[in-house]
Amino acid sequence: QVQLVESGGGSVQAGGSLRLSCSKSTSTTKDYCSAWFRQPPGKEREGVANIRRTDTHYADSVQGRFTISQDSARTRLYLQMDNLKPEDTAMYYCAVAYRPWGTCPLTAGSFTDWGQGTQVTVSS
Repeated sequence: QVQLVESGGGSVQAGGSLRLSCSKSTSTTKDYCSAWFRQPPGKEREGVANIRRTDTHYADSVQGRFTISQDSARTRLYLQMDNLKPEDTAMYYCAVAYRPWGTCPLTAGSFTDWGQGTQVTVSS
């Protein structure tokens, strides 16, 4: 099991930027999927972006505005969020799962380890 701790959330105005970080308790191998999810108030958790090896995928709603990355040791996961919109307001979670083959789906049920979340609030 991998313990995850998110940081970097906060309150910004629309058009602003934030960089979220997720610290992992151990380095994950290249066969792990790592991802960011978010849960807006009163709504279900939704996938934002994922990364495995050098492959990245984004939800349509954040494509071109958010960038997922991780350090070379795979101990930290990042989410650079630019041109933030009020609809990006949510609790943001990082998650990992060991998936050496097949796809790396951006669905919550595909991930086994989760952080506690960090709040992002975007005002208009």
